[in-house]
Amino acid sequence: MIPKLRVARPTNDLTAVRHFYVEGLGLAELYAFAGHDGFDGLMLGHPDAPYHFEFTQQAAHVVPPAPTAENLLVFYLAERAQWEAAVARMQRHGYAPVPAYNAYWDRQGLTFADPDGYRVVLQHAAWNF
Repeated sequence: MIPKLRVARPTNDLTAVRHFYVEGLGLAELYAFAGHDGFDGLMLGHPDAPYHFEFTQQAAHVVPPAPTAENLLVFYLAERAQWEAAVARMQRHGYAPVPAYNAYWDRQGLTFADPDGYRVVLQHAAWNF
């Protein structure tokens, strides 16, 4: 059996994160909660994927910015039309690409910074591993 993956991290602004990942990136809101032991949160992903992202916000707690520009989520989009549509959707929602810290990611993709400074790469390449 292949395990399921949850990537969890805090944020200072659930509304901005939701806009970036749902409206911009195109992920689905799988679940949301409020007031769970002092935390509000969102779980985002694709309903059929074996992963999801959890973002939490705690009242009166300030989360420091992303540790480095190398903290990446990379989405591989092999088909050109799919990649172009994903990039266009990000730009339509107000997100401009940023230069990748590692130039490798600029060769076949574009990098976007989320509201907390974490980077998301839309890589126009097949997953080869």
